[in-house]
Amino acid sequence: MDERLKEAFGQVRAEDSLKAATRARLAAARAGRKRSAPRYWLAAAVACLALLVAGIGGYQFYFTPTTILSIDINPSLELGVNRFDKVVTVLGWNEDGQALADSLELRFLDYQEALEVLIGCRSIADRLAQGQLLSITVVGEDQVQSDRLLAGAEACTAGQENVRCGHGDAQTLEEAHHAGLSMGKYQAFLELQALDPNVAPEDVAGLTMRQIRDWIDRLAGSQGAEETPVSSPGGGWQGDHDGGQGHHHGWDTHE
Repeated sequence: MDERLKEAFGQVRAEDSLKAATRARLAAARAGRKRSAPRYWLAAAVACLALLVAGIGGYQFYFTPTTILSIDINPSLELGVNRFDKVVTVLGWNEDGQALADSLELRFLDYQEALEVLIGCRSIADRLAQGQLLSITVVGEDQVQSDRLLAGAEACTAGQENVRCGHGDAQTLEEAHHAGLSMGKYQAFLELQALDPNVAPEDVAGLTMRQIRDWIDRLAGSQGAEETPVSSPGGGWQGDHDGGQGHHHGWDTHE
């Protein structure tokens, strides 16, 4: 009898010990989950933040212009082109330029498509037909992209008369904006000012590129400067499409 009682009490104690051990393991597991939860949410938060930063960085990367195309005939406007050759900004530099920018869907087009739309629109096509002068000036810190865009602009305008394509530099672009002029018009102003120091930016702000060029030619002729080319500060023309006649009015050219 005593032996059976001892055996029964031993089984009860064994079961109590097993239950206690099981409860201890469950408690430890629950505590471990509670401790790991903050780590999980912290990792998730860090991952979300990384995705957000990457998204913002990618947005800025795409929408940052790396090259400017100054389009001048009067209207005057500038196209900001990103590193993928897409137009991401369109800025009018006078009322006519802003009106033209607002009337056309140029953003997110390839720069050549944008140029074709501009040249083909009635506002510019009519002016070219009337003998007005259109200038396209390329400004960018990446020389490879600048050369590529200049070549593309020349290709787009190869069949057009009175269209001239050239290049400029970032410092002159900044000076142009400070003077309230687009790049192409400011380059023409600098040529004019070299012949007449009394000319101010506001004197040319409302003129067409043809009017400024004719003014330069008249001053150059009156000063006997036909044989002395006047270089264009901040860059130079790299060619023109002037009816295929090759008339170069004192700027740098490359055949």
